[in-house]
Amino acid sequence: MMSSVGVDDFALVRVPQEQRYSWWSVAVQRFGQVSALSQFLLGSTLGFGMMFWDAFLAFTLGAVILELVAIGVGIIGAREGLQTSVLARWTGFGQGGSAVVGVAIGISLIGWFGIQSGVSAAGLVSLVGVLPAWLWALLFGLAVTFIVLWGFASMKWVAYITVPAFIVLVAWSIGSELFNHDVGALVASPPPGPALTLLQGTTLVAGGFIVGAVITADMTRFNRSSADVVKQTVVGFTLGEYMIGMSGVLLAHAIRSDDIITIVTSSVGWVGTLVIILGTLKINDWNLYSSGLGVVNFVGTVLGKRVNRAVTTLMLGVAGSLLAAGGILDSFIGFLSLLGVAFPPIAGIMVAEYFVVKTWRPELERSRAAGTLPETAPTWVPATLIIWGAAALIGQFVSWGLPSINSLVAAFVLYVVAGKLGLVRGVGVSRTFGESPEVTTSVREGI
Repeated sequence: MMSSVGVDDFALVRVPQEQRYSWWSVAVQRFGQVSALSQFLLGSTLGFGMMFWDAFLAFTLGAVILELVAIGVGIIGAREGLQTSVLARWTGFGQGGSAVVGVAIGISLIGWFGIQSGVSAAGLVSLVGVLPAWLWALLFGLAVTFIVLWGFASMKWVAYITVPAFIVLVAWSIGSELFNHDVGALVASPPPGPALTLLQGTTLVAGGFIVGAVITADMTRFNRSSADVVKQTVVGFTLGEYMIGMSGVLLAHAIRSDDIITIVTSSVGWVGTLVIILGTLKINDWNLYSSGLGVVNFVGTVLGKRVNRAVTTLMLGVAGSLLAAGGILDSFIGFLSLLGVAFPPIAGIMVAEYFVVKTWRPELERSRAAGTLPETAPTWVPATLIIWGAAALIGQFVSWGLPSINSLVAAFVLYVVAGKLGLVRGVGVSRTFGESPEVTTSVREGI
């Protein structure tokens, strides 16, 4: 029985064409992710250690890398209308592997959801006061949870409000500080802090959003075409990286510090605090949304039970908010960062399977015509698990190049080689949970 709490938002089935959105509606949300407060902080970090044009080149190289990953995975999501962890069943991972992907996404993003809620709580204490930080963290987390219960449709409207507001407030806060400086002199000035190399800068840019790029299908399944995916990705990343990131670079040169948050809040008061809160809100809803999708897939594949996405989201949101209120998650940042090493190979494997090896691509195409899912999926794909682990280790321990890109490229190449050698084979066959037309129909009626 479908729950009356929120909407299921096609958590385990294809998003039908009539329920998809214009590219601009999706692009605003993508821009909201890329232009978040973390991008502002990334810009200040690069500006503190790099010349302006060196930082510009680092952002350019990093953005190109992220766009290639996001477009590759995003086109798969748009074509198949499926979220990332469900897609993983037929893009190299099998039923069991997709459950691992789902739980990894769920744990990682609910952790970041809690941490971001704590960041906003600090801003709310500064702006409003009245309540202690732990209670603001709880209330902020629950407010975001309420938004996410109604899925993409409600998150779309939040983005329409918060993205323009964030841009205006950032322009105000930065302009207030830069008004007293010669921008030409700032562009030519040496970095105020320890030097960063171009490789280090590009690594920071590419690594800063690689998880978001990997789970792009969660968003692009609502796109109407592959062309829409390309347009929104190029627009979103270009504006986010350059408008917000390079503003952070200039500000770091202006104040000769990378402590942007303190400067912004102290120089423009409540405006700067609102920047922090809005910048967190418009990425935190997607943290929770994708976490819920990952857990729904995990429960479905492992336990064979269909759980409502909104109910799952509510439980995760409450849990994340409580952890944020208790300040527990601060000690898990290292663990969450380590989890991030495992994400780039997922994209490499999915793109290699779907576009090159194509072991299960015909099954996806046949079922797409009927609007359902393939009736079965391989239970495990041992070669994929080995490749995933090897690529993650390459990303963690190979010191040359970009760690996240090393692991992604290694996974892609190893999977293609394994596929051409006939080593990519499923072990066991599992019936696909949630593929029946009856389930699809009930979910559509739920919207």
